[in-house]
Amino acid sequence: MSLTSIRDKYTLMSSICFIRPMQSSDMPRVLAIQERCYTDIVPESHASLEAKLLASPSTCFIACLDDQIVGYIVSVPWTLGSPPALNSPECRIPASSDCLYLHDLAIDPDARKCGAGAKLVEACMACLATLDLQQASLIAIQASSPYWQRFGFRAVELGAAMRSKLATYGENVVYMEYAA
Repeated sequence: MSLTSIRDKYTLMSSICFIRPMQSSDMPRVLAIQERCYTDIVPESHASLEAKLLASPSTCFIACLDDQIVGYIVSVPWTLGSPPALNSPECRIPASSDCLYLHDLAIDPDARKCGAGAKLVEACMACLATLDLQQASLIAIQASSPYWQRFGFRAVELGAAMRSKLATYGENVVYMEYAA
């Protein structure tokens, strides 16, 4: 069954979209989705995404329609105002994590508008209570800040050092934070 026909089926039966924890074996499909979604930046490496998954497997999720992976979210406990470097092959969770950093959300273009993105974000935000965190942060790329505003994220004014760090994420990027 193609993703387009799955999306059509989803329109009729929304219960077929489900969220589950990400596994290392999902990485080839995650990388394929990433390749299709990111046009303003070079997609991250397998090593970078795998490092984040291994560092915090309880905060990384997969969205499936029927048996097909159609999206993912990678997040890690982190320090507010200091996002991890893009495409780093290592991920060491800071000892004094005070937020959940939503590093990467992508939905296959053929499966968009089916609610998978919202369900992934909701799964991730549910982790705040589990981790005893009150805040989340992210870098909205490819002019996606309006999407994140729907979930309560707000743009934050940045200093020169942070603006320089964000330059590696391409144009039209916004650092955003959420407070529970």
